[in-house]
Amino acid sequence: MIAPTAPAKKTPDFYPQKFLATIGQGRRVVAIPKKQTVFAQGDAADAIFYIQAGKVRLTVVSKIGKEATLGILSEGQFFGEGSLAGQALRIGSATAMTECELLRIDKKAMMLALHREQTLSDLFVAYLLARNIRYEEDLVDQLFNSSEKRLARLLLLLLTLAKKEHPRR
Repeated sequence: MIAPTAPAKKTPDFYPQKFLATIGQGRRVVAIPKKQTVFAQGDAADAIFYIQAGKVRLTVVSKIGKEATLGILSEGQFFGEGSLAGQALRIGSATAMTECELLRIDKKAMMLALHREQTLSDLFVAYLLARNIRYEEDLVDQLFNSSEKRLARLLLLLLTLAKKEHPRR
């Protein structure tokens, strides 16, 4: 299982949630109930999502029916970005783990926003690179470490996540 990546960071004068909420046509806030599918593997890849509240689980199912969790995302994170890279169909599924409030941004609107707003573009690229690094770390972990080491790493990652979400515990 791939652990969550760091949420998109805010610069002092730029707040991605505020900017994304004002990009005009092609975006809308959607409420997703717990355990509801946001999109399914094979659906049209026509939008990107920004998590305003809640947690989303990304999964993929193999041709023989084996399911794998790709990631667990939370507030301040993007998903569905394959649509921006020319993906016609979703290669995985996204499901709400909790009640979620998502900003759904049509591919065209997001591309326009990334071209117009350099700060958003920089933030988005940094987010994607950080997530890619996490995927690489997890792949190396799967390939080269024993199950005991992978479990220890996962527990440490979960502990770090818990401390970030509940700093007083």
